[in-house]
Amino acid sequence: MISEFDTIAAIATPLSASGIGIIRVSGEQSAEFVDKIFSGRKHLYEYAPNTINYGHIVDSSGQMVDEVLISVFKAPHSYTGENSVEINCHGGIYVLRKVLSLVYDTGIRPAEPGEFSKRAFLNGRMDLSEASSVMDLISSSSEASYKNSLRQLSGFLSGKIKKLRSEIIHEAAFVEAALDDPEHYDLVGFDSKLSILLNKWCSEIDQLIDSYHQGSLIKDGINTVISGRPNVGKSSLLNFLSGHDKAIVTDIPGTTRDMIEDRVVLGDIVLNLVDTAGIRQTSDQVESIGVEKAIKAQSDAELNLYLVDSSVQLTQDDIKYLSVFDKSSAIVLLNKSDLESVTNSDDIHRFFDGYVVEFSTKTGDGLDELKACVSKLYFNGGLDKDKFYITSEQNYNDLKEAFKSLNLVQRSIADGLSEDFFTGDLYDAYRSLGHIIGEEVEEDLVNKVFSDFCMGK
Repeated sequence: MISEFDTIAAIATPLSASGIGIIRVSGEQSAEFVDKIFSGRKHLYEYAPNTINYGHIVDSSGQMVDEVLISVFKAPHSYTGENSVEINCHGGIYVLRKVLSLVYDTGIRPAEPGEFSKRAFLNGRMDLSEASSVMDLISSSSEASYKNSLRQLSGFLSGKIKKLRSEIIHEAAFVEAALDDPEHYDLVGFDSKLSILLNKWCSEIDQLIDSYHQGSLIKDGINTVISGRPNVGKSSLLNFLSGHDKAIVTDIPGTTRDMIEDRVVLGDIVLNLVDTAGIRQTSDQVESIGVEKAIKAQSDAELNLYLVDSSVQLTQDDIKYLSVFDKSSAIVLLNKSDLESVTNSDDIHRFFDGYVVEFSTKTGDGLDELKACVSKLYFNGGLDKDKFYITSEQNYNDLKEAFKSLNLVQRSIADGLSEDFFTGDLYDAYRSLGHIIGEEVEEDLVNKVFSDFCMGK
């Protein structure tokens, strides 16, 4: 039976050929367990905490398996807040698995996914928002995503949430104290004071809520479909942006018959690219399925990059799609700008009033303009690198719930209701904000009432 008090272990570095691989062990008896397979100057549990120690991992017969450096950490000064050991092995799939198998043989169990961070949360080393940012930091694919995750891991969001909750619970506790002890606590004028605070709280929460759309794009990327007629350069664009030959490129129309995906980073912008089959009428059954997929992908995409061959005249298929694209989620690329131009941006603007970029997948001309257009559409011209962005949908929903509860308090004040109507909604706002950092309301309220207002003196 799995217990949160078990000693656990897992490989903490990528499982691949590399110079070093690390196995992390966490739990009260970490050093004692690992000592069973460790050969060094002395027993592992005798080393001073927060030190790195040379030795060998050996099997049951005493045969050396690997030469290692082992770090020993004592609670609470470790990632999990527990006694921990980190085994620095030589990198490589076989040796890491071999050492890990010996670790498990000592009685240590495999860690569940995310269990090290879960223990860090349970042991107070980080709150819930900080713990959730660990995976965001690991999976960051752009500088903007990395900096935002690092800011959250450093407690930026936690600090804001804790300050809001502290102010909210103080006012809720004051109401409770005044209702129970009116002789010492006066509620005259309280609704006016609270109204000012509510405006401030709602403004701060609203700013976080408004950051979510851009935050989710920073974290997850913009789902982008490359579409257009056959042979306009869609696959060439995918290959150019990804930096390798992801898609087959030929002069034969209809080469791409299914969707090809890749993830590319353009500065601070991450695009989840999908190259689709050329849109045209065809009697080929397989190609027609690809065309249907392409049309559906267009409708589902957050961004459409529609390619037009600037070296030939617009076709009726081009005009059909240009006329229905939403300028807030589409950019037209006039590809093959390195060739003599037959179609120009004025021709496109007769049917589409959004951004048009002259582009060449051969020379790269137009790439900076493409980045600028995407930035204008989704990031108001550029990311504010000093701004914090909400990236978690759960945090976003909790913030909306808190905002809604605080609005109900404002409505109660406007309707002239008595102060005892305020507390329920204040508690709900406090509770919703607590979900973000993994805290609840009941014990906090009791502590606040007795510590701040000394009920009964």
